Amino acid sequence: MNAMTADNIAQFAYLGLLLLVLGGGFLLSNRLKLGQTLQMAAIWALIFLGAIAVVGMWDDIKGSLLANQTRFDDTGVVSVPRSRDGHYYLTLDVNGVPLDFVVDTGATDIVLNQADAAAAGLDPAQLNFFGRAATANGEVRTAPVRLDSITLGPHTDTNVPAVVNDGELGQSLLGMGYLQRWGRIEIAGGQMTLSR
Repeated sequence: MNAMTADNIAQFAYLGLLLLVLGGGFLLSNRLKLGQTLQMAAIWALIFLGAIAVVGMWDDIKGSLLANQTRFDDTGVVSVPRSRDGHYYLTLDVNGVPLDFVVDTGATDIVLNQADAAAAGLDPAQLNFFGRAATANGEVRTAPVRLDSITLGPHTDTNVPAVVNDGELGQSLLGMGYLQRWGRIEIAGGQMTLSR
């Protein structure tokens, strides 16, 4: 937060004097019990102080909110902040539907859970789960698919290979099958940067 200038101090003094005058006028015009009047004055003082705090800290609040969002610059570079759990999350449009992914450099392919596959227009009941994948929870069956399109910001890829997981997968995975399409992947300072 910036240091207060003489103008800021003068503005606060003026506002304080104005509040004192208005408060005094209120007390004189309303002959309420003193306890009720003090209670109402305290409530208004807290509201006023809260408003001042929000205005004074708006740049910090805005910076904190933006720090948790994926950003795209004018050249198409994608900046992804690390989540509190240490992972990187992205929302991509798959076949025109926004789906959430966790970035997994240990995954060979894009791996869709069955709910996300269905949302993207693939019917898991019609897929042939003949593939096998080793996971931390053991081996699972997979079905190879082709995604018509996958879009991240200004970048769209078509006819993208992926697999649908037949097991219990809570979050779809964005593996190296997609990440290798980017010319440069950098992870530093709690941020992942993708550029083509």
